[in-house]
Amino acid sequence: MAAAAAISAPPGPPRLALHLHPSPSPSPSSASPLPMRALPALRRRLRPLTTAVRAVKQDAAVWTPAPVSAVGAATADGSIFHVAVDLSDAAGLAESYTAPGQYLQIRVPSGGGEEIKPAFMAVASPPGAGARFEFLVKSVPGTTAERLCGLRDGGVVELGAVMGKGFPLERITPPDAAQAVLIFAAGTGISLDLAMKPCCFALQYLAQAAPILQGCHHIYCLCSATEYCTIRSLVEFGFGANERADVRLYYGARSLKTMAYQDRFKNWESAGLKIIPVLSQPDDSWKGERGYAQHAFLRAKNIVNPSSTGAVLCGQRQMQEEVTTALVADGVSQDKILTNF
Repeated sequence: MAAAAAISAPPGPPRLALHLHPSPSPSPSSASPLPMRALPALRRRLRPLTTAVRAVKQDAAVWTPAPVSAVGAATADGSIFHVAVDLSDAAGLAESYTAPGQYLQIRVPSGGGEEIKPAFMAVASPPGAGARFEFLVKSVPGTTAERLCGLRDGGVVELGAVMGKGFPLERITPPDAAQAVLIFAAGTGISLDLAMKPCCFALQYLAQAAPILQGCHHIYCLCSATEYCTIRSLVEFGFGANERADVRLYYGARSLKTMAYQDRFKNWESAGLKIIPVLSQPDDSWKGERGYAQHAFLRAKNIVNPSSTGAVLCGQRQMQEEVTTALVADGVSQDKILTNF
């Protein structure tokens, strides 16, 4: 099995040098402040420099190589895969994952082939689950995700540092602070693959902290896109679901064939969750909820006490905006609408 040891990019990235050519000093009478209308243009001119600086920082990031221990289909249609990475020789990286909803960058060494940008991905397995990271990955042609899904046991990937603060579970702890928790997940909101673009978890880098939810009796958690893993990590990490009065998971997908983690539903239900599947493109035999996760919630929403209601959103921007708008209109404080970024 390939050993995992921290490596870094080649030393000495090229420095960015700015050559300033002073112009004649203006006389006091000719000096004037920069007009406000010029600021947008100035920002546009500085943006390429900012991007270059960020690129240098990324190139200098420390990467940890680790072997893949399992790759397999996660859905009946074979569009989404489970990918497990062995961290037996990278205990420090495993231990740095402390909160559900955190993420990292992952890349597949090219082996002399075409280099592909790293992907941001949430860790699907819960913190403390051992020396192993699991991911839920949707294969997208021409991306790191496609390469990951094509690996076999023993193939090597490189992982960046764990990032983000994850779900602020202390905001709904102890269970008396939120006796009702409604969780919404759609697409692959049960894990997150940001190979194409960061949505809910480079998840916009999961960096913002959410307001305290002390005293809330209703918590709504919504997930979408490839964020199923973030919800899996939340549920399996544990947040006292069986000590709360009402914990529901609205789980959205196109069809049952594209719905991951169905094999885990029984365990999740035994932990205190009620799972409500929501299908956007079901076949004629489907008798359950139809549409999108947020729409199923909006059709049936029953916010008894807005002042003691909170929300946790994880997923596509449109879903977040629709839910936030509806909750705020019903009197829920925006300070109590949480995200993991």
